[in-house]
Amino acid sequence: MTGDASKGERPLRVVHCPVNIAGIPWQNTLALRRKGVDAKLVVFNRMKLHPDADVSLDRPDAGLLRRQMTQWRAFAQLAPHTDIFHFYFGLTLVPKSLQFPLLRALRKKSVYHFLGSDIRGKTPEQLAYGKRADAQIVGSYDAIRWVPDAEVIPPGLDLSRVAHVPPSDRERPLVVHAPSNRGKKGTEHVVAACEQLPVDLDIVEGLPNEEAKQRFAKADIIVDQLNAGWYGVFAIESMAMGKPVVTFLHDEAKRRTEDAFRRQVPIVSASKETLVERLRWLVEIGPTERRLIGAHSREYAMKVHDIDPIADRLIDLYSRL
Repeated sequence: MTGDASKGERPLRVVHCPVNIAGIPWQNTLALRRKGVDAKLVVFNRMKLHPDADVSLDRPDAGLLRRQMTQWRAFAQLAPHTDIFHFYFGLTLVPKSLQFPLLRALRKKSVYHFLGSDIRGKTPEQLAYGKRADAQIVGSYDAIRWVPDAEVIPPGLDLSRVAHVPPSDRERPLVVHAPSNRGKKGTEHVVAACEQLPVDLDIVEGLPNEEAKQRFAKADIIVDQLNAGWYGVFAIESMAMGKPVVTFLHDEAKRRTEDAFRRQVPIVSASKETLVERLRWLVEIGPTERRLIGAHSREYAMKVHDIDPIADRLIDLYSRL
């Protein structure tokens, strides 16, 4: 089922909730609407970096009872007009122990969509709650080792809006690094590596998304992270711009991804131990070769992460619930 999201004479009604982590829920919501799904994003609170949502509950920060009242009121209003609840980041509208029995009693379907840091490093027992939903989604063949029963659907972005900005000819390449968390991203190692090389470093932190993207566009080389084992939205946007991207990739996840999508992952894999060596190679090959890597990166991002085919995959999953 691709493109036609109708259910009987009315469109399928899907509520995405309750957070807009990395903007992925909002991208999914907009793309599903374009394909005829009655999709909306309802969040507890608007996030600073990704404030988009159809409805914010403006959940109060203080007082468990007040927060629960806000959430229960929202669920009671949404449930009669919803076919599928699509939950993100291991969260639900009301407590998990009650959320899923209620959904079953109301004959509503549900999806758990994990985004990375919500599952990374956790035990099967800690993640067993995911089985209460009718389906589980992870975004990569790296993440699936924590949720083996999940379906792999990569994060989708509206890449038609990402301009192609290939690396420049400047003598000292500009390295851009944008840590959401310096410790988790290995920022100290990025700084130390760049100090040993003829490069300039721009660390982008805490900026609104559009302002941050303007800084990313100036990069000749992007360094994402050195610990997690896979790449995220920052790397996808950077690849779509046509930038060479450096990040730490697990070999098995890379192999499975290349098998699934029948194309090489163009990212330059590096750990904290090999970062200086890998960056030195990118510096020494020169701007023409960096632009070639960037071109492969853009092609890969368009093939694997474009939001429209990702939305088709979500619709297909919904049709199987």
